[in-house]
Amino acid sequence: MNYKNAFIYTEDFKFVSGGFSVEDGKFCDVLIEKEDAVDFRGAYVIPGLIDVHNHGNSNADFSDGSYEGDVKMARYLAGVGVTSFAPATMTLPYEVIAKALEAGLRLKNTPEAGCARLLGVQMEGPFFSEKKKGAQNGEYLRLPDFAAFRRLYEDSEGLISIVDLAPELEGSVEFVERAKALCTVSIAHTDSDYEHAKAAIDAGVTHLTHLYNAMPPIHHRKPGVIGAASENEAVSAELICDGIHVHPASVRMAFKLFGAERMVLISDALRCCGMPDGEYELGGQQVFLAENVARLADGTIAGSATNLFDCMRNAVRFGIPREDAIRAATWNPARQIHALDRVGSIANGKLADFVVCDAELNRKAVWLGGKEL
Repeated sequence: MNYKNAFIYTEDFKFVSGGFSVEDGKFCDVLIEKEDAVDFRGAYVIPGLIDVHNHGNSNADFSDGSYEGDVKMARYLAGVGVTSFAPATMTLPYEVIAKALEAGLRLKNTPEAGCARLLGVQMEGPFFSEKKKGAQNGEYLRLPDFAAFRRLYEDSEGLISIVDLAPELEGSVEFVERAKALCTVSIAHTDSDYEHAKAAIDAGVTHLTHLYNAMPPIHHRKPGVIGAASENEAVSAELICDGIHVHPASVRMAFKLFGAERMVLISDALRCCGMPDGEYELGGQQVFLAENVARLADGTIAGSATNLFDCMRNAVRFGIPREDAIRAATWNPARQIHALDRVGSIANGKLADFVVCDAELNRKAVWLGGKEL
């Protein structure tokens, strides 16, 4: 199928007028216009979004370990323009994490029609600080354990694409040095000082999970995790842009501090995403959703109820250039889960996952593997 008369978001991270074709579910002849083609009439075409930190939606959570729940999640995501994802686990017993990975591997290997592609998993926990556990269940916190992680990794056929840890914990540097050969290693839920964070980054950390949240704030005498990560060009930073977790001014500051090339927009969405106000569950804990804010019983913000497409549009509304926000929701997350060879941009040979929008990024239609949903 051929398409023409569109503004296409290219690998130069800008919109270029032209067309493209799709053969066998993949892009080809990008920027080439053909006469016999569907006319997009000046619409904007962006790559399908990629959420590398998403717990759930539609009253399903990845940690449930349910294939049917994962399918429900993936179908919702595809419908809102998030065509690939790496769902996140929680701080739970290893056997519960293993069950979630098993269900995720099934969805990856046998994808369902109309569902977002499950490309990996972010193992969020249990190697976290008690002081900064946030909505993680403290009962299951553990010190970094490479042997346990490797069993999970191998049993899931390498499905884990990001593993998180708090760098101040005993054994963190040794864990990073070994785990970095298998997947991206990220700092998360940490009370670390600058020195411990820098040691972990020097050892191979290249990712920061939900910047600002569940970590010490920046202080001029205590630069902490954020200071250590920002000064190392190899480290990218996630950002929850739901308008609740991070103030708009802090969103702008993050993009200035790390640069658009190192920002990764995420949703950190919970099972309450796409659902009405009420009571839900997260890692064995009650979560209460009211007016789009999800909290634990003690008032702790638990996660978001917003999908990544809306987070991307929020970033633009907060003052981030449109092209930078798109990059942070497509190319950058694909890079962090080592999937740039398949997704993340509109380029010859990549999977034809794309979203048709207007100039304000109002979503009009979604294509997955060259087929309109």
